[in-house]
Amino acid sequence: MKKDSKIYIAGHNGMVGSALVRKLKKEGFKNLIFRSSSELDLTQQQAVADFFKEEKPDYVFLAAAKVGGIMANNTYRGQFLYENLMIQNNVIHQSYLHGVKKLLFLASSCIYPKMSPQPIKEEYLLSGKLEPTNEPYAIAKIAGLKMCEAYNLQYGCDFISVMPTNLYGPNDNYDPETAHVLPALLRKFHEAKEQSKPSVEVWGTGAPKREFLHVDDLAEACLHLMQTYSGNLSVNIGTGEDLSIKDLAEMIKNITGYSGEISWDATKPDGTPRKLLDVSLIHSLGWKHSISLKEGIRRVYEEKFI
Repeated sequence: MKKDSKIYIAGHNGMVGSALVRKLKKEGFKNLIFRSSSELDLTQQQAVADFFKEEKPDYVFLAAAKVGGIMANNTYRGQFLYENLMIQNNVIHQSYLHGVKKLLFLASSCIYPKMSPQPIKEEYLLSGKLEPTNEPYAIAKIAGLKMCEAYNLQYGCDFISVMPTNLYGPNDNYDPETAHVLPALLRKFHEAKEQSKPSVEVWGTGAPKREFLHVDDLAEACLHLMQTYSGNLSVNIGTGEDLSIKDLAEMIKNITGYSGEISWDATKPDGTPRKLLDVSLIHSLGWKHSISLKEGIRRVYEEKFI
């Protein structure tokens, strides 16, 4: 990509999209195109076609998606499947029709089988059953990366896919009904401290292990791959390090300064037991994360709550 290349960031107001915008601007890219969801509904085929005909972007970062935590994924199953399929189909197909030079599609590590061997290698995709609570979202994302692969093979496109691990950072979702585990815990512990609550209830047993990546590290990785990588193998993006939800809760408790107890509601679902990505491929391609989890959470907490 050149500094004056026309770059469309789909989903620029979201956590991932806004991080991509920050990174691109920091690196001197000045011809960036955005549309808010109120200006352009990406689920509408004709609207997306008209947009691409008018703007003719050279490069596309497809970060727009309907996303949420375990409760939202399990509750809005039809909506998550439909909206994500429509967004992907429209943007990827119009990118092909209008000669986009390169597209990067953001999938998710939840597309891997629930009981994948650990750490999870890229080739484990479609080797087993998915986690039931987020199966519709995962199926949509699998369809997106397979669409990129198919368009590369049939039409000679240069569309690449990445699979980030669990993300956190600026512009995260802190809604208690739909948030992912890390922002949800940050809000819970902060409010418990503010309200002097004696305890904080956390879903599950605390035993599952998760990997977390700061979204600014993800943006750096995406830009690196956009400039250096082409291929049909989707690329894992993560830290290669994980911790239990129990340890995460303790870390957040300490960062927020909450002094009460943690109670675990074991009647609630744990989800996948472990989800650690094998990041040897992206390391071999010249990228490695730089923000530690403790420092990243501290930074996010200060930006959002202090």
